[in-house]
Amino acid sequence: MGNVNLIIDEKKVRVREGSTILEAAEACGITIPTFCHIKGVLPTGVCRVCVVEVKGSKTLMGACHTPVAEGMVVSTHTPRVVAARKVIVELMLTGHTGDCVNDTNAENCKLHNLASDYEVGAPRFNVKAPRFYPIEESNPYVIRDLSKCVLCRKCVTACREIAHKNVLSIGYRGFRSKVVSGYDEALTAEVCRDCLICIEHCPTGALSRPVKV
Repeated sequence: MGNVNLIIDEKKVRVREGSTILEAAEACGITIPTFCHIKGVLPTGVCRVCVVEVKGSKTLMGACHTPVAEGMVVSTHTPRVVAARKVIVELMLTGHTGDCVNDTNAENCKLHNLASDYEVGAPRFNVKAPRFYPIEESNPYVIRDLSKCVLCRKCVTACREIAHKNVLSIGYRGFRSKVVSGYDEALTAEVCRDCLICIEHCPTGALSRPVKV
C-alpha cells in the first residue's frame, strides 16, 4: 500500500493510502471535532460533527470515514463547515433532555463542551414529545440516564467491538429510538457486569458508575 498526498487547511500532508481525512488531519496537528468516533474502531459516521469541506464536492464529508485521495484539498473550518456543526450540535441538544443545570459533572459532558466551543445556545427546535426517561439504578455497576443520551452509539460500538459483549443495541425508530438491552429489558447485573467499557466511552454522562458510600 502506497502513500497519498493531499492538502488540509493549506498544509501539505502525506499519509498512507486508505487513511481517513480525520487521520490525515491528526497527522499534521489539525484538530477536527468528533463525537461518535472511537479511535481504532471501524467508524460509524453517525454524528456528523466531523464534517469538512472537500474541494469539488457539493456536500460536506464526514472526516472520520472518508478516505483520502491523491490531490484532495480539504478545509476543516470554513463558514459552511462551522454553520453545519452548529446545527448538528443544536440538534443533539434537542434530544439531550437531562437535568444538566444541576449536574455537578456537566463539565465532563462532551456535548456541552462542543456547544460552548461553537457558541450554541438553547436549541430552537420544537419536539412534540421530549425524551425523558427515569434513571435506572438497579445495576450495581452501571447507572443509566437515557434522558442524557444523544444516540451517538459509542456505547453500542464499544460494547460490540471492544468488549465483544453485544449487550447493547438501538431499538425503535425515529424520535422513539433509544439504546436498549435485549428486547428493551432491564440492564441487569446478569446481562451487564463490570467491564465499564460503555461508561468509559459515553460522552454525555448517560452512563455512569454508582457512587460508593
